[in-house]
Amino acid sequence: MKSVPELFGSLAFNEATMRERLPKNIYNAVKRTMATGESLSSDVANVVANAMKDWALEKGATHYTHWFHPMTGITAEKHDSFISPTENGGVIMEFSGKSLIKGEPDASSFPSGGLRATFEARGYTAWDPTSYAFIKEGTLCIPTAFYSYSGEALDQKTPLLRSMEAINSAALRVLRLLGNTTARRVTTTVGAEQEYFLVPKELYEKRRDLVYTGRTLFGAKPPKGQELEDHYFGSIKPRVSAYMHDLDEELWKLGIFAKTEHNETAPSQHELAPIFTTTNVACDHNQLIMEMMKKVALRHGLVCLLHEKPFAGVNGSGKHNNWSLSTDMGENLLKPGKKPHENKQFLLFLAAMIKAVDEHQDLVRISVATAGNDHRLGAHEAPPAIVSMFIGTDLEKILDSIEKGSEYIPDSATEIDTSVEALPNLYKDTTDRNRTSPFAFTGDKFEFRMLGSSISIANPNIVLNTIVAAALNEFAARLEKEKDSEAVDEEIIRIIKDVIKDNGRIIFNGNNYSMEWVDEAERRRLLNMASSAEALPHFSDEKNIALFEKFKVFSRNEVKSRAEILSENYCKVLKIEALTMIEMVNREILPAGISFTKLISESALAKKSLSDTIPCDFEVNLVKRLSALCASISKSAETLDKALCEDKNYIEAASRARYFRDTVLATMQELRGAADELETLVGKDFWPMPTYGDLLFGV
Repeated sequence: MKSVPELFGSLAFNEATMRERLPKNIYNAVKRTMATGESLSSDVANVVANAMKDWALEKGATHYTHWFHPMTGITAEKHDSFISPTENGGVIMEFSGKSLIKGEPDASSFPSGGLRATFEARGYTAWDPTSYAFIKEGTLCIPTAFYSYSGEALDQKTPLLRSMEAINSAALRVLRLLGNTTARRVTTTVGAEQEYFLVPKELYEKRRDLVYTGRTLFGAKPPKGQELEDHYFGSIKPRVSAYMHDLDEELWKLGIFAKTEHNETAPSQHELAPIFTTTNVACDHNQLIMEMMKKVALRHGLVCLLHEKPFAGVNGSGKHNNWSLSTDMGENLLKPGKKPHENKQFLLFLAAMIKAVDEHQDLVRISVATAGNDHRLGAHEAPPAIVSMFIGTDLEKILDSIEKGSEYIPDSATEIDTSVEALPNLYKDTTDRNRTSPFAFTGDKFEFRMLGSSISIANPNIVLNTIVAAALNEFAARLEKEKDSEAVDEEIIRIIKDVIKDNGRIIFNGNNYSMEWVDEAERRRLLNMASSAEALPHFSDEKNIALFEKFKVFSRNEVKSRAEILSENYCKVLKIEALTMIEMVNREILPAGISFTKLISESALAKKSLSDTIPCDFEVNLVKRLSALCASISKSAETLDKALCEDKNYIEAASRARYFRDTVLATMQELRGAADELETLVGKDFWPMPTYGDLLFGV
C-alpha cells in the first residue's frame, strides 16, 4: 500500500513530474508561464505534449480530453484516443502540441445566452498551462478554456483568468507605490470548504424528487432533526468514515489538497475542506471534488447530495470561499501582522475590500444567486441575502481611531486563562469569528459564506477579483499624484478615512440572523435582494457592464448572455421541480392517500355493520381530514399545472423569473404543505416513498 506522499499527485502531471520528464529549458518555460502568465511557443508545447502522452500511457491512459467548464455549472469533456494509423494497418500512439493547445468541441449545445445559434456549432478549447493536467478513469484530462467561433468566452475559466490578471495588475500598481519592487505577481488564493449530505442509495432511488431535482420536494418533519446539536463534529460513523477515507485517496491522487473532514450540523451532513491554492486551480479542484464525491459515494452504496437544501427543516449546504491575496514572494497582503494599526499596507488593502464589497453589493449577491441557494440564504442557517462585512472589534477599533485621529489602545487580554494547571493558556486571535456574516475577516483572509454547495466557485471569485481590482486602481490613481513617500503615507490615511466615511456602512459585527439587523440594514440603505429573481437582472446593469469591460473580464455581449443564462436556469430549475411534484402527486401521493382513506372508511363501515352502538367517530373524522387533504392536493396540483402552461406568456427572462418566483413557487409551497400533512396521517405501509427519518438517519 502506498504512503500518502507516494499517492499524492500520482495522477497529476504536476511540477515534480514535469521536472522529471521535461528538458530543463522546457520545464523552466512552463514554470515561467505558470508564474507570470507568459505564453508558450509551439515548440515548447510539442515537447510537453509528447512527455505528457508518454506519462499518461504509462499510467494506463488510452484517451485524452480537453476538460472545460461550460456555463452549466459542471465540467465537460470529449474523449479522443491517442491512436494514429500506420501504413501497415496498425496504430501508433501520438499526441502533438497542436492537439494539446487547441480542441474543437461542439459549441451549439451548451448555454450561450444568445451568443451562438443552434446551427452555429463551432467552438474552441485552449489549453490552460497554469493548471495541471490529470488522469481520470483512463483519460488524460487537459484543463482548457472554451470559446465561441467569434471569440466570446463560453465558459467559467476564461473570465476567471481575466479577473486574476486584473487584480494582479492593480495590486502590483499599489505595491510599487508603497515601495515594493520585488514582487512580480499577485495572485488570489482560495480554499473552498464543501458541505454535502450522504443518503442510502436504495432509499434515494425510491424518491423521484431526489433523482430529478437533487432535493426533496415533499417530506414531513421527523420527530428528531438537529435540535440536540449532537451531530456537529460528532463521532463519524464507520460507513461514512470509510467513504471519507476512499474520497481522500482519490483526491490525493489528483493532487488535490483534501485536508479536513467532519460531521456538519444536520443529520447525514458532512464537510470537506482543502488547503488553499491559486484561485484558478482551486476552481478546477472544487469541480473535481464535487464529481469525486458523487462517484465515490456510489461505491459505498450511498448517494452524495450537493443541493443547497435537500431537506426542509434542517440546515442546508453551503460552500465557504476563503479568499486571500498573496505575492509571488509569499507575502499575504491581508495579514495584519503583530501591529496591524501600524501596518499601512494591510490597512490599505483592507480598505480596498471594504470599498469593493460596499460599492458592488449587487454583484456580490448576484454571484451566488441560484434557485437552490434561495432556499438557504437567510434561513437562520446561512448568511442572509443582505451583503455585509465582519472585521472584528479589534480592526473596527483601529479604523475608528484612524477616522477620529485618536490613539489606538489594543485589547490587553491576549490570553485566555484556562484555570486548569495541566492545560496551557491560550493566545487569542485578533478577531473572533462570525458564522452569521456573509463576508467575514478571519485573520488573514475573507470567508465568503454565501455560496451554495452546488455552484462553481468561478463566478463569486470573478466578481471578488474584479471589484477589488477596481478599488485598488482608484487608490493607485490617488497615490500616484503624491511626490514622496511621506506624502504617500499621508494619502493612505486620507484614503482609509474616506472609505470609513463612504463605505463603513457595510461593516457589521453583530448577529446577521436577527430581525433587528434587517431593519438596521434598511436604515443603512444596504441592498436586500431576497430572491434570485430580484438579483439576477441587475447583472447586466450599465454600471456592471462598464466595470467588466474596463478590466476586460467580460465584454458587453458576454455580460448580457450570462444574465440571460442565469435567469433561464432559475426558471428551468423551478419548472423541473414543479413537473416532478405534479408527477409524484398523481402517481404516488394521491393514490396512497386514497388507498388509506378507503381502508379507514371500510373500518368504519365494518364497525357500523356490527352494531350501531360501536363508536366510529375517530374513523369518520379521519376520513374527513384525509379526504379534505386529498382534495386540496389535487386542486393545488391542477393549479400548478395551469401555472406552468401560462409561463409561455413571459418571453423576457427577468419577467419570466419573477413569474416563477411569485406564482409557480408559491403554488408549489402550497401543494407541499397539504402533502406533508397527509404524510403524517397515512400509514407507513401505504406511504410510497422513504420518509425524512429514513433518509436522514439511514446511513
